Amino acid sequence: NDYIREWLPWRVEYLNVILEREQLAKGGICEQCCEAEGSVWCMSCTGAHAWCGPCAVKAHRNLPFHKVQRWNGAHYQPTSLMDLGFLWHIGHGGDPCPCNWSDPDPEESGYVTGEGPPNHRSVVFLLGSPYDDPVIRKSSWFQMTIVHTEGIFSHEVSVCKCPGSDPNDWHLDLLCQRLFPASISKPKTTFTFDVLDHFLIDALECKTSAMSFYQKLKRFTNNAFPERVPDRYRELMRVSQLRRDLKHRKWFGFGHDAGQDPGDGGLALFCPACPQPGLNLPADWKVWYDRDTIMRQYVMDGNFTAQHVKMNKPELDVALSDGKGYMVSEVPYHSYLQQSLDSKERSTCSNHRAINAANINKSNLQFTGIGATACAWHGCFVPHSVVAFQKGERYMNTDYSICNALGYGSESIAKALVIYDVGCQWSVNFRSRVKNGPSLLLPPAVEIVPVVGKFHLAAHKLSCFPRYSLNFVNGAGHLDGEILETLWAPFNTISPTARSMTQAHRQEVYDDHMRDSNWKKLVGIVPSLLKKYKTSNKCLEEMNQAYEQLTAVLDPDKVSGWELDALRAEADRGEALDIYLLKGDKAPTFCEVQLQLTKNPKSPTDSVGSVAWLAEGISIEDSQDQLRSELQHLPNPMSTRQEVKISERRQRLSARIEKFHSDGEAFLKGLEIDGTFTPQDDPTFCGKEEEEEEEEEEVGTPEEEVEELASELMSIWMPSSIGSAKLTELGLDDLLKEERELWIGQANDCLDQLRTDLGNNAMLY
Repeated sequence: NDYIREWLPWRVEYLNVILEREQLAKGGICEQCCEAEGSVWCMSCTGAHAWCGPCAVKAHRNLPFHKVQRWNGAHYQPTSLMDLGFLWHIGHGGDPCPCNWSDPDPEESGYVTGEGPPNHRSVVFLLGSPYDDPVIRKSSWFQMTIVHTEGIFSHEVSVCKCPGSDPNDWHLDLLCQRLFPASISKPKTTFTFDVLDHFLIDALECKTSAMSFYQKLKRFTNNAFPERVPDRYRELMRVSQLRRDLKHRKWFGFGHDAGQDPGDGGLALFCPACPQPGLNLPADWKVWYDRDTIMRQYVMDGNFTAQHVKMNKPELDVALSDGKGYMVSEVPYHSYLQQSLDSKERSTCSNHRAINAANINKSNLQFTGIGATACAWHGCFVPHSVVAFQKGERYMNTDYSICNALGYGSESIAKALVIYDVGCQWSVNFRSRVKNGPSLLLPPAVEIVPVVGKFHLAAHKLSCFPRYSLNFVNGAGHLDGEILETLWAPFNTISPTARSMTQAHRQEVYDDHMRDSNWKKLVGIVPSLLKKYKTSNKCLEEMNQAYEQLTAVLDPDKVSGWELDALRAEADRGEALDIYLLKGDKAPTFCEVQLQLTKNPKSPTDSVGSVAWLAEGISIEDSQDQLRSELQHLPNPMSTRQEVKISERRQRLSARIEKFHSDGEAFLKGLEIDGTFTPQDDPTFCGKEEEEEEEEEEVGTPEEEVEELASELMSIWMPSSIGSAKLTELGLDDLLKEERELWIGQANDCLDQLRTDLGNNAMLY
């Protein structure tokens, strides 16, 4: 804000400078020939210039994408270099082809030329446009649309006509000029390398779609009438796909040997920090490191936002890099799925969404999502391990991804940590599925340790906590196992765009974004690891101090026993890890108390059904509390729809109260309910003060009809309403005991929910 305040006094001066730049420059005299009218200026050149038409063409000999304007007597209006006589020579390094020119008499043709063959860049036209001369204009001249970062340009282009030149190869001459042709045969549209690189970076960094990018170029060209600009959106989609493929083959070293095939994952980057024998480990690494240190750690997860609709003509699709990046090869993967059986295993854990999603099948979708495997520490996608889901997240899909990931660059690594949301269920029959499944291969003698990410582990059964927690895996460190969730966020932005692409184009786009994600991890991994290293050292020192202080006050024999138990549990795993389960008894819930009271044997004097009656009374009071709370948050006055809903709820609640009191007569042993009992809740919460104020206002108007008491304010008769002494006298003390037990169960539920909410808030905030 200080910088803006500093600028405010200069606002008018800034505006004057901008307007002065738009007046006729150099007094309207050409600054180069100093004779002709200098009516042309360039918006892209720095400084104030004035040229005549021919001099403007000469000045922009190597600047074909500058935007020029011409003075019309009142102001500058847009024109183009092509309208001024600019001709772009393709071939001969940008020089004109000698075979495209006759040698007319300059005086007869009306042109003044320099030395050598006539060059349109040095031609000064005296009689008119050089394109009107039938001697100079040849059939090799034509108009071409060129898409650049500054907009869409039209230029007259001259191609080489030398003897021996093949007219079918002149698209290669365009490529030499850093112009990517939109077609091979007689291209009429080209894209500069700069605009294609801009689009690819915009798509990666800003998630810009091709349509939005081209709309931007159209507005750069003609902001007032963008519909007049040639539409080359489809060409941009196609050419950017080709440019991307060529760049990646060049970057990964396949440009100098065109016959070499990149192979599966050959056009993909991986994590530079994860252990990879032969790449970032010494030859004798087995001597220096144990198996827990050199352990591959992967996390697998699915993304159901990355959908893909069915193609109308899939047989016309052309793949440029199928299986060369991060997504698996289509043909082997499809063959594997056809040969595999969909094993519908019954879950012994919680009812997880990933398992239920296996039944999702939408008729208009070819793929319902994708599943990926990444390194758990640094979040780098594993090459050739991203699979498509055809019907939710099935084990046959995830098995293929995990097996490919375990086999990538992990030669002779004997241990792998696999983190999966439903790892407790996936790991049960994983080995048998690999044994019976075609195309599923695992490194020999590899030990797989299945675990669940820390966030998802909270949704599992209590027994999953010690057996599948990262806290009890040696070598896992301070790992949460949820890094893929953060990687899906940018993919959710591009998924709507890729949803309707062809299958091959979609695969290449996803590969490109995953490659870029890994690239950013690679270039930033050194400062990231240094920062984490410093933080880890500080935390390690603090934890060691706390550990030593705790150990000092404990019985040494117990500590030794615990250490032995921990070592055995680490070696045996499975049920041996249950030593970490909490041994405390959980307080009974409301339903458990109700069930226990119902099962208790009844004495001859006890009334059958009293527990259900008391539970209904507590439920009615909860409904009253909820209704009063909602009424406090509704506007005053309420809308008609809200009044209708509240009225219906009050009627239902009133009917429940009436039935409750009616049923209670069977348990009261002659005690009459006079309706004078008051609710046991906070008077402020119950609206007591508002009720008293209304009563004060009604004083002095006894003639007015008193409204019926709202159901949420009605008194509910419960045994505790009249006290234990009176109940004992009436022989109803058993009802009071049952009510007390139910209240304790309800309090336990409230405390448990409070702990859960506090835990959620602690994690979120």
